[in-house]
Amino acid sequence: MIARRGICLVVAAPSGTGKSTITRRLLAADPALSLSVSVTTRAPRPGERDGVHYYFRDLPAFRAMAASGELLEHAEVFGRAYGTPRAPVVAALEAGRDVLFDIDWQGHRQLRDRLPGDVVGVFLLPPTFAALETRLHGRAADDAGEIGRRLQAARGEIAHWRDFDHVVVNDDLDRAQADVAAILRAARLERARQTGLAAFVDQLLAVRPDAP
Repeated sequence: MIARRGICLVVAAPSGTGKSTITRRLLAADPALSLSVSVTTRAPRPGERDGVHYYFRDLPAFRAMAASGELLEHAEVFGRAYGTPRAPVVAALEAGRDVLFDIDWQGHRQLRDRLPGDVVGVFLLPPTFAALETRLHGRAADDAGEIGRRLQAARGEIAHWRDFDHVVVNDDLDRAQADVAAILRAARLERARQTGLAAFVDQLLAVRPDAP
Protein backbone atom coordinates (compact mmCIF):
# COMPACT_ATOMS: atom_id res chain seq x y z
CA MET A 1 0.00 0.00 0.00
CA ILE A 2 1.25 3.46 -0.93
CA ALA A 3 0.68 6.00 1.85
CA ARG A 4 -1.72 8.78 0.95
CA ARG A 5 -3.58 11.67 2.52
CA GLY A 6 -7.28 11.17 3.08
CA ILE A 7 -10.13 12.93 1.29
CA CYS A 8 -13.07 15.00 2.47
CA LEU A 9 -15.83 13.83 0.14
CA VAL A 10 -18.77 16.25 0.22
CA VAL A 11 -22.03 15.08 -1.36
CA ALA A 12 -24.61 17.87 -1.47
CA ALA A 13 -28.02 18.01 -3.08
CA PRO A 14 -31.52 19.43 -2.72
CA SER A 15 -33.89 17.37 -0.60
CA GLY A 16 -35.44 14.57 -2.63
CA THR A 17 -32.53 14.08 -5.02
CA GLY A 18 -31.47 10.73 -3.55
CA LYS A 19 -28.46 11.92 -1.59
CA SER A 20 -29.22 9.93 1.57
CA THR A 21 -29.67 6.69 -0.35
CA ILE A 22 -26.46 7.18 -2.33
CA THR A 23 -24.36 8.10 0.71
CA ARG A 24 -25.70 5.11 2.69
CA ARG A 25 -24.78 2.81 -0.18
CA LEU A 26 -21.30 4.30 -0.47
CA LEU A 27 -20.63 3.82 3.24
CA ALA A 28 -21.90 0.24 3.14
CA ALA A 29 -19.80 -0.65 0.10
CA ASP A 30 -16.53 1.04 1.06
CA PRO A 31 -14.96 0.26 4.45
CA ALA A 32 -12.28 2.92 3.85
CA LEU A 33 -14.98 5.62 3.94
CA SER A 34 -16.56 6.89 7.17
CA LEU A 35 -19.24 9.47 7.88
CA SER A 36 -18.21 12.68 9.57
CA VAL A 37 -19.71 13.02 13.06
CA SER A 38 -21.18 16.49 13.56
CA VAL A 39 -21.59 18.51 16.72
CA THR A 40 -25.14 19.74 17.39
CA THR A 41 -27.10 21.67 19.97
CA ARG A 42 -30.26 19.59 19.59
CA ALA A 43 -31.18 17.05 22.25
CA PRO A 44 -30.27 13.39 21.67
CA ARG A 45 -33.01 11.20 20.28
CA PRO A 46 -33.69 7.71 21.69
CA GLY A 47 -30.75 5.42 20.94
CA GLU A 48 -28.34 8.20 19.93
CA ARG A 49 -24.96 8.24 21.64
CA ASP A 50 -22.58 11.14 22.12
CA GLY A 51 -19.52 10.82 19.89
CA VAL A 52 -21.15 8.12 17.75
CA HIS A 53 -24.16 9.75 16.13
CA TYR A 54 -23.39 13.35 17.12
CA TYR A 55 -21.36 15.32 19.61
CA PHE A 56 -24.11 16.88 21.74
CA ARG A 57 -23.31 20.32 23.15
CA ASP A 58 -25.34 23.24 24.45
CA LEU A 59 -25.42 26.49 22.48
CA PRO A 60 -22.81 28.40 24.59
CA ALA A 61 -20.35 25.50 24.25
CA PHE A 62 -21.04 25.27 20.52
CA ARG A 63 -20.44 28.97 19.99
CA ALA A 64 -17.24 28.76 22.02
CA MET A 65 -16.02 25.96 19.73
CA ALA A 66 -16.81 28.05 16.66
CA ALA A 67 -15.07 31.14 18.08
CA SER A 68 -11.92 29.20 18.96
CA GLY A 69 -11.60 27.64 15.49
CA GLU A 70 -12.49 24.12 16.61
CA LEU A 71 -15.14 23.79 13.88
CA LEU A 72 -14.34 23.44 10.19
CA GLU A 73 -17.85 24.54 9.22
CA HIS A 74 -20.97 25.45 11.14
CA ALA A 75 -24.41 26.98 10.84
CA GLU A 76 -27.39 27.83 13.01
CA VAL A 77 -30.73 26.85 11.47
CA PHE A 78 -34.16 27.23 13.07
CA GLY A 79 -32.67 27.68 16.51
CA ARG A 80 -30.37 24.67 16.27
CA ALA A 81 -26.67 24.69 15.51
CA TYR A 82 -24.65 22.09 13.60
CA GLY A 83 -20.97 21.93 12.77
CA THR A 84 -17.96 19.75 11.97
CA PRO A 85 -15.23 19.34 14.62
CA ARG A 86 -11.78 19.98 13.18
CA ALA A 87 -9.63 17.56 15.20
CA PRO A 88 -11.14 14.18 14.18
CA VAL A 89 -11.27 15.18 10.51
CA VAL A 90 -7.65 16.32 10.41
CA ALA A 91 -6.57 13.14 12.23
CA ALA A 92 -8.42 11.01 9.66
CA LEU A 93 -6.85 12.85 6.72
CA GLU A 94 -3.35 12.51 8.13
CA ALA A 95 -3.94 8.77 8.68
CA GLY A 96 -5.08 8.32 5.06
CA ARG A 97 -8.75 7.77 5.89
CA ASP A 98 -11.55 9.28 3.82
CA VAL A 99 -14.44 11.16 5.41
CA LEU A 100 -17.89 11.61 3.89
CA PHE A 101 -19.78 14.83 4.57
CA ASP A 102 -23.54 15.26 4.26
CA ILE A 103 -23.63 19.09 4.27
CA ASP A 104 -25.06 21.86 2.09
CA TRP A 105 -23.30 24.22 -0.31
CA GLN A 106 -22.53 26.69 2.48
CA GLY A 107 -20.85 24.03 4.60
CA HIS A 108 -18.96 22.82 1.53
CA ARG A 109 -17.65 26.33 0.90
CA GLN A 110 -16.47 26.73 4.51
CA LEU A 111 -14.85 23.29 4.51
CA ARG A 112 -13.06 23.97 1.22
CA ASP A 113 -11.76 27.31 2.52
CA ARG A 114 -10.38 25.74 5.70
CA LEU A 115 -8.94 22.58 4.12
CA PRO A 116 -7.83 23.63 0.64
CA GLY A 117 -6.72 20.67 -1.43
CA ASP A 118 -8.46 18.11 0.79
CA VAL A 119 -12.07 18.58 -0.32
CA VAL A 120 -13.74 16.85 -3.27
CA GLY A 121 -17.22 18.24 -3.83
CA VAL A 122 -20.04 16.41 -5.63
CA PHE A 123 -23.40 18.03 -6.29
CA LEU A 124 -26.38 15.87 -7.17
CA LEU A 125 -29.08 17.17 -9.51
CA PRO A 126 -32.52 15.73 -10.27
CA PRO A 127 -33.18 14.92 -13.94
CA THR A 128 -36.02 17.48 -14.00
CA PHE A 129 -37.67 19.77 -11.49
CA ALA A 130 -40.92 17.88 -12.06
CA ALA A 131 -39.17 14.64 -11.07
CA LEU A 132 -37.96 16.29 -7.88
CA GLU A 133 -41.48 17.42 -7.04
CA THR A 134 -42.82 13.91 -7.67
CA ARG A 135 -40.21 12.41 -5.35
CA LEU A 136 -41.10 14.87 -2.59
CA HIS A 137 -44.80 14.11 -2.97
CA GLY A 138 -43.93 10.44 -2.54
CA ARG A 139 -42.80 11.10 1.01
CA ALA A 140 -45.80 10.42 3.18
CA ALA A 141 -44.41 12.46 6.07
CA ASP A 142 -44.27 15.73 4.11
CA ASP A 143 -47.45 17.82 3.74
CA ALA A 144 -48.12 20.23 0.87
CA GLY A 145 -46.71 23.20 2.77
CA GLU A 146 -43.49 21.39 3.60
CA ILE A 147 -43.11 20.23 -0.02
CA GLY A 148 -43.52 23.81 -1.21
CA ARG A 149 -40.83 25.00 1.18
CA ARG A 150 -38.47 22.25 0.08
CA LEU A 151 -39.01 23.04 -3.60
CA GLN A 152 -38.30 26.71 -2.99
CA ALA A 153 -35.16 25.81 -1.04
CA ALA A 154 -34.10 23.47 -3.86
CA ARG A 155 -34.04 26.35 -6.35
CA GLY A 156 -31.69 28.26 -4.12
CA GLU A 157 -29.41 25.26 -3.58
CA ILE A 158 -29.25 24.34 -7.27
CA ALA A 159 -28.07 27.88 -8.04
CA HIS A 160 -24.75 27.00 -6.36
CA TRP A 161 -23.90 23.98 -8.54
CA ARG A 162 -20.83 25.80 -9.92
CA ASP A 163 -19.18 25.69 -6.48
CA PHE A 164 -18.58 21.95 -6.82
CA ASP A 165 -15.85 19.99 -8.59
CA HIS A 166 -18.28 17.39 -9.94
CA VAL A 167 -21.97 17.37 -10.83
CA VAL A 168 -23.97 14.12 -11.15
CA VAL A 169 -27.51 13.98 -12.49
CA ASN A 170 -29.42 11.31 -10.60
CA ASP A 171 -31.73 9.97 -13.29
CA ASP A 172 -30.76 6.40 -12.35
CA LEU A 173 -29.83 5.62 -8.75
CA ASP A 174 -27.36 2.80 -9.48
CA ARG A 175 -25.56 4.81 -12.13
CA ALA A 176 -25.41 7.91 -9.93
CA GLN A 177 -23.93 5.88 -7.08
CA ALA A 178 -21.36 4.39 -9.46
CA ASP A 179 -20.46 7.86 -10.70
CA VAL A 180 -19.84 9.17 -7.18
CA ALA A 181 -17.79 6.06 -6.33
CA ALA A 182 -15.71 6.63 -9.49
CA ILE A 183 -15.06 10.23 -8.44
CA LEU A 184 -13.82 9.01 -5.06
CA ARG A 185 -11.55 6.39 -6.67
CA ALA A 186 -10.06 8.95 -9.03
CA ALA A 187 -9.42 11.39 -6.18
CA ARG A 188 -7.57 8.70 -4.23
CA LEU A 189 -5.22 8.20 -7.19
CA GLU A 190 -4.25 11.85 -7.64
CA ARG A 191 -0.48 12.12 -7.66
CA ALA A 192 -0.35 14.95 -5.11
CA ARG A 193 -2.53 12.99 -2.68
CA GLN A 194 -0.31 9.89 -2.72
CA THR A 195 2.21 11.07 -0.15
CA GLY A 196 4.17 7.79 -0.27
CA LEU A 197 4.49 7.70 -4.04
CA ALA A 198 7.97 9.22 -4.25
CA ALA A 199 9.40 6.66 -1.82
CA PHE A 200 7.66 3.86 -3.71
CA VAL A 201 9.10 4.98 -7.05
CA ASP A 202 12.58 5.39 -5.55
CA GLN A 203 12.38 1.84 -4.22
CA LEU A 204 11.07 0.62 -7.56
CA LEU A 205 13.97 2.17 -9.46
CA ALA A 206 16.54 1.00 -6.93
CA VAL A 207 16.03 -2.60 -8.02
CA ARG A 208 18.42 -3.18 -10.90
CA PRO A 209 18.41 -6.20 -13.19
CA ASP A 210 21.40 -8.51 -12.95
CA ALA A 211 24.21 -7.63 -15.30
CA PRO A 212 24.58 -10.04 -18.25
